Amino acid sequence: MSLTGKKIAVTGAFGALGTAVVQALVAQGAKVAALDHAEAPRKPAELAGASLHGGVDLGDGGAARAALARIAGDFGGLDGLVNIAGGFAWEKVQGGALETWDAMYRMNLRTAVSACMAALPHLQEGGRIVNIGANAATRGELGKGAYAASKAGVAKLTESLAEELKERGITVNALLPSIIDTPANRRDMPDADFSRWVKPEQLAATIVFLLSDEASAITGALIPVLGRV
Repeated sequence: MSLTGKKIAVTGAFGALGTAVVQALVAQGAKVAALDHAEAPRKPAELAGASLHGGVDLGDGGAARAALARIAGDFGGLDGLVNIAGGFAWEKVQGGALETWDAMYRMNLRTAVSACMAALPHLQEGGRIVNIGANAATRGELGKGAYAASKAGVAKLTESLAEELKERGITVNALLPSIIDTPANRRDMPDADFSRWVKPEQLAATIVFLLSDEASAITGALIPVLGRV
């Protein structure tokens, strides 16, 4: 599953999952651009080997186009895009705020759509797009309405764009993880059995496969990666 010579942009790259993905792609020989809304990664050394692009608001179409055009210009095009940028909020509908729904839409769906729109003019034939959805989108749960709805949008974006890009040989797939084993999730759920959660490195390995030539027959897939949750 070598990615030697592949030029790949990763959004949400400064977080726990993004960092693991960047590390995995670099280890497989890819040339990686790491984008994030944060100005700088907390541990820059962990993203060594990638070009860093902080302070990018992917919810702003103009900012996304400028960032991806700059990266494609530096790299000489793009072979792949990994959309990790997103966020989570737990809130009931009763007593909740419409602004929460807007925020989830902007963080989880609008960023993915914007990044795809910005990357498509630069993606080579046979390119790859991998989105991070959520298993929570398959069935609404208490307090997860806004989050699940936004991630369901990511799933439909994935399926629709996969159909749109078939003639260009570009594949579009999404992973649907359960709970990811990150420091933030451990803090929020200190009594949980962390060993059952999905590790960022496990998701990264799946993403490497989907970006590889071996995955050329897979497109429009929504792939559960659930660990033992």
